[in-house]
Amino acid sequence: MERTSDEQFRRGPILAALIIGAFTALLSQTLLNVALPPMMEDLGIGANMVQWVQTGYMLVNGVLVPISAFLIHRFKARTLFLASVWLFLAGTVLCPFSPSFGVLMSGRIVQAAGAGIMMPLMTVVILNIFPVEERGKAMGLMGLSMIFAPAVGPTLSGWIVEHYSWRVLFYIVIPVSVVSLVFGYRFMKNVTKTSPQKLDPLGVVLSTLGFGGILYGFSDAGDAGWSDSVVIASLAVGAAALLWFVLRELKAEKPLLEFRVFRYSMFSLTTLINVIVTMAMFSGMILLPIYLQTLRGFSPLEAGLLLLPGALLMGIM
Repeated sequence: MERTSDEQFRRGPILAALIIGAFTALLSQTLLNVALPPMMEDLGIGANMVQWVQTGYMLVNGVLVPISAFLIHRFKARTLFLASVWLFLAGTVLCPFSPSFGVLMSGRIVQAAGAGIMMPLMTVVILNIFPVEERGKAMGLMGLSMIFAPAVGPTLSGWIVEHYSWRVLFYIVIPVSVVSLVFGYRFMKNVTKTSPQKLDPLGVVLSTLGFGGILYGFSDAGDAGWSDSVVIASLAVGAAALLWFVLRELKAEKPLLEFRVFRYSMFSLTTLINVIVTMAMFSGMILLPIYLQTLRGFSPLEAGLLLLPGALLMGIM
């Protein structure tokens, strides 16, 4: 199927639907950073456990990236976008009513499943509806809109947590998700081509075990220590599964995730730099609010305001 012509759809409303969806997903990710200490106190859990509200969200996002490639080939863009927003909305509604950490984590996983489909779909749709000479402008607008969420998230959540319950944070995301859903129903079009493609179940299992095992091992090491048997086993299983996954995908005719792009040295270098920067950025975003509030005596609002300049500078750059 050829790319849909300009007469059949309007790019602006489609881009607006994508921006609102991406903004909602990123706002939900950064909104909880300052709220982690109050959540620890309310749910009776420690820092090692509460950080899974964030790292678990990102883990599900990461696991769904290779699966999303299959879904984008298999299903129409409009169907996939609406399904991702519905998933995200369902998880968001579940979270504020959570009586325990387990229920809260379940809601976050459902949220992350929707966001994990939405973000890769957003890039594919932009590449399909904009010609080459306009893609940079579209990506820049998308990036500026998306960076607004990390900029306002910590400060907004700091003010809310200081005056209300952390559960209110999810109530804020619900109406924005509904707006994204309305825009999707009204404006999203099927701008991608579909083809019958088989899912590689073993590849999905290996990628999940690989990424999940390594992340769990690094996470639990902060509490149990690097010599703990569970930590060592998690890292070993994760590394072995990830290695098997990479070797399997390199030999596959239609891989779940294309690793052959790493043959280009510039792509590998920029990916490595991005990984290091992302690790530094997200570790600071999660650990700094906990440190400021639990050890330095900062209020939630003060902790949120301290994170604001860096987020604003990142948006400007």
